[in-house]
Amino acid sequence: MSKVHFLNVTIDSLTMDEAVVVADELVKKRRCSFIVTPNVDHLVLLESNQELRDAYDRADLVLADGMPIVWLSKYYGEKIKEKISGSDFLPRLCEMAAQRGYKMFFLGAAPGVAEKAAEKMRQRYEGLQIVGSFSPDIGFEESPDKISQVKSLIKAANPDILVVAFGCPKQELFINKYKDELNIPVCMGVGASFDFVAGIKKRAPKWMSNHGLEWFYRMWQEPGRMFKRYVLRDWRFLKLLWKYRKQK
Repeated sequence: MSKVHFLNVTIDSLTMDEAVVVADELVKKRRCSFIVTPNVDHLVLLESNQELRDAYDRADLVLADGMPIVWLSKYYGEKIKEKISGSDFLPRLCEMAAQRGYKMFFLGAAPGVAEKAAEKMRQRYEGLQIVGSFSPDIGFEESPDKISQVKSLIKAANPDILVVAFGCPKQELFINKYKDELNIPVCMGVGASFDFVAGIKKRAPKWMSNHGLEWFYRMWQEPGRMFKRYVLRDWRFLKLLWKYRKQK
């Protein structure tokens, strides 16, 4: 598996089909593996968030979620093969799970969204076993009782794949902290993917995604929240490009 060093992260350079094969192998190994999909925002957060950095250091599969990362990687060493976003990878993961008989658990998003996303995926992939879905309260991570409740639900379901939709860095920190205790072969954070699958939010048209404009579409959908991310925070990506320019 080819690895590409890009700025402050090491990314596995794979096609979508290759990534699905690796995920299947990780389930079979049953070693509590962890999949992350860094985008520009993640890279900015990694620069100052040590807990997120620790989580990324423990990841077993790192997939590039963003055309800017793919485009710019060739100027910083070696070109990454393909963009593989969490939202694109989730359906392929579900398809693979249905074919292999793996059990999945959907955790996160707003109340009812994980359940709706699970039902949509069951309809799409015959035989898919989503053995549990749960949307914890906002701020649940501050309550030991609520964390215990979430862990108990997951353990009782005994999934092979745990998909977490809390957004970055919350989902990565949760997985990194509890994955070994939960003893699940594969865990993955997928951001807003449940919202897209459930039809709560629309994804950007394919042409926009392919041209690196998905951020613009999301900012148009949610101007208040996304302005803070893409404008007030992610301009620091330019600083990263300068800081790591000697990788070229």
